[in-house]
Amino acid sequence: EPQKSALLDGQIAVVTGAAQGLGRAIAERLANDGAAVVLADLQLEKTGVEAEHLRQQGLDATAAGLDVSDNAAVEDFFERLAVERKRVDILVNSAGVGQKVKAVVELSQEEWDRVLRVTLTGTFLCCRSAGAIMERQESGSIVNLASINGENPAALVAAYNAAKAGVISLTRTLAVELAAYGVRVNAVSPGPVYTDFNKSNMLQRSLTLGVSEEEMIERVRAAVPLGKWGEPTDIAAAVAF
Repeated sequence: EPQKSALLDGQIAVVTGAAQGLGRAIAERLANDGAAVVLADLQLEKTGVEAEHLRQQGLDATAAGLDVSDNAAVEDFFERLAVERKRVDILVNSAGVGQKVKAVVELSQEEWDRVLRVTLTGTFLCCRSAGAIMERQESGSIVNLASINGENPAALVAAYNAAKAGVISLTRTLAVELAAYGVRVNAVSPGPVYTDFNKSNMLQRSLTLGVSEEEMIERVRAAVPLGKWGEPTDIAAAVAF
């Protein structure tokens, strides 16, 4: 049973990519801390189920369909939110896509563009729209989901690495630009977290490298200083902080 707190009482929070994995865990954590959470995701039906699940626990959660890579849709979403809720206090950019495991010399431009469009451009578009609202209200907090891959790139996922490095750079730039308005901008760079996203990544890698999936999962675990895979709730706790 998650701990409830009044840490974020009365705050309006938007979490993108909230239908599953880290986004879902983060939305649940913020709601348990008292925020009114808008779960935004391309998969509206799945997001609706997650929001309903949170409401059944007595939490304030609503679902919204959002394609973060669609400029007009993002602007419209945040404009409507500002009108309906009067403010946006927290934005967590968790929407992103994995990359098909491929060496750079075999990587298609379509795949490169697809990964950057959602993971980096999507984060930029949401930051820009929410950042403008937060600048006006002179308060707010943005948390972008980066990755250790953004600073220590792994082989065979160049587009993903570049996108996450871009997210880190964007975060640092925004932090400087919005500081004068009392808006905090931070990134969380998870290591290996056991989500569906990473399970499929492990399967792809094991096939590419010709080892078993179990062996791949074990290799990654062994490389973590704590000697274990992270849980989505670990990352959610860091975001809530």
